[in-house]
Amino acid sequence: MDFTFTEEQQAAVEAARAVFAGVAPDGVPSPALTTGAVADDFDRALWARLADADLLSLLLDTRHGGAGLDAIALCLVLRESAKVLARVPLLESTAAAVAVQTYGGEELKADLLDRAGRGELVLTVAANGRTGHDGAELAVTARPEGDVWVLDGVQTAVPWAQNADFVLVPALSTDSGRSVLALVPRVHEGTLLAEQFSTTGERLGELRLDSVRVPARDVIDADGAWEWLRGLLATGTCALALGLGEGVLGMTSEYTSKREQFGFPVATFQAVAVQAADRYIDLRAMEATLWQAAWRISAGACGALPASGDIAVAKIWASEGVRRVVQTAQHLHGGFGADTDYPLHRYHAWAKHLELSLGPAAAHEEALGDLLAAHPLG
Repeated sequence: MDFTFTEEQQAAVEAARAVFAGVAPDGVPSPALTTGAVADDFDRALWARLADADLLSLLLDTRHGGAGLDAIALCLVLRESAKVLARVPLLESTAAAVAVQTYGGEELKADLLDRAGRGELVLTVAANGRTGHDGAELAVTARPEGDVWVLDGVQTAVPWAQNADFVLVPALSTDSGRSVLALVPRVHEGTLLAEQFSTTGERLGELRLDSVRVPARDVIDADGAWEWLRGLLATGTCALALGLGEGVLGMTSEYTSKREQFGFPVATFQAVAVQAADRYIDLRAMEATLWQAAWRISAGACGALPASGDIAVAKIWASEGVRRVVQTAQHLHGGFGADTDYPLHRYHAWAKHLELSLGPAAAHEEALGDLLAAHPLG
């Protein structure tokens, strides 16, 4: 078995590192220093550099100007983005575009994918439902009326909703009883977007849909489309958590190697070394489970459990692991970790957002338990 990344995947990592090298975590807007939203928009300049480096079209087919790579390549790039707290909707826009490519109609693909790959259109996904605890597809109903679908409901905590051009909204069809995905313009008759805020200080959106009419060509009603998209989003969130955790542990290692007490670097103290080692183990477990989940999505490989089981395991480790990493980092930095002139507090705020995004560990533990009950491994 060969666990190395392909040349194409490694090239994507190198391109991502070159782009993100210009991002300074110190310059990321701090929620501790800002009342309300930290910014009105995401980092458009960085978005343009990602487009120029062809990193927004990694997973798109070559006929849409893409590289035709897989979820593993996306997770590798997301991992690099989180190390520097890149303020771009890379996960959401890419995942939505790939869902359209995989399950959408030809007319929708032709209209959307080339522009999304060039960064001219920004997409996001309403994946949190009405409360953040129930399935997002249960928060909105969709009923077909001739050549349109009519949507009603509320989706909360939609990332980058204030600045995206389109929101891909999961909904429950009143006709078939299965999930559909509707592409809704940010500004559209019957939509109301209320401002919400993340722990990162970034703006989220509460999207209210009141008899919103969407052309049938902009609705994906293929079986399994939403479940696949939700799995890709959850796995991408795990990649972000891993990159953030690695960035934080690197900062902690550097700080404790220089900070001295009683004439010695604190990194040489056994209690400090043991805590750092425990967090290193967390990161390696997060990494192993992430690549297992990404591989299941990319290869469509069979296993003892459906791919959603591997995704649940990865999200459990990501949610709990990233929380432990930032908490230990704060402890080992002492009061310096809370200094707003130092970037660690920003990582802590982002980690809390990632821990809860698409369900905390407890929600995925429950989902994993249901899968194990339905698929006995004996």
